[in-house]
Amino acid sequence: MIRVVIADDMALVRGSFRVLIDHTPGLVCVGEASTGRQAVAIARRERPDVILMDVRMPEMDGVEATRAICRGADALDSKVIMLTTFDLDEYVIGGFRAGASGFLIKDVLPHELIDGIRTVMAGDRLLAPGPLSRLIEAHVAQPERRVTPLPQITGREREVLVLVARGLSNDQIASQLGVSMSTVKTHINRLLTKLDGRDRTHLVIAAYESGLR
Repeated sequence: MIRVVIADDMALVRGSFRVLIDHTPGLVCVGEASTGRQAVAIARRERPDVILMDVRMPEMDGVEATRAICRGADALDSKVIMLTTFDLDEYVIGGFRAGASGFLIKDVLPHELIDGIRTVMAGDRLLAPGPLSRLIEAHVAQPERRVTPLPQITGREREVLVLVARGLSNDQIASQLGVSMSTVKTHINRLLTKLDGRDRTHLVIAAYESGLR
């Protein structure tokens, strides 16, 4: 059973999502929050598998709430899906940096919301390579952006990181580099540890912010 918390300041949105989740086999809503602070408190109490987090909420916005849940010494293993009104919302990159596993537009179709929850639970990023790349490219193209140096990674890890950023799957990376799937997974796990990432989305952001293409 996938346990879900819904955080949104609009009761209608929370109610609609709750009905959908509670009527989907394998999913259950274990809490609702109307503010960011409530979302953090409920997450720490219920320790849900997935949190649907609106980016704009009173008291504490969704990005700050996500950071409180996903980062730090008392970080939870919960997966956070950011909910936003616009597909190029300025909060999205901040959400990824804070530890979110993906984002959805608020007018998402019911089956897309359910698929999204199951996607992040499987450890995958929620955005397709094309939209994600365009989103990050728009961010890193800003004139004031500073390139962030990568920590010490090996040459092979750098190659894997570039291919992840280009949207290749593990199978495709293994084929292109002529290595086994287990080797690719090992490199990705090491990159996640070194770059303090929760999933592949954060590796993509790290690659772009470090200047890799």
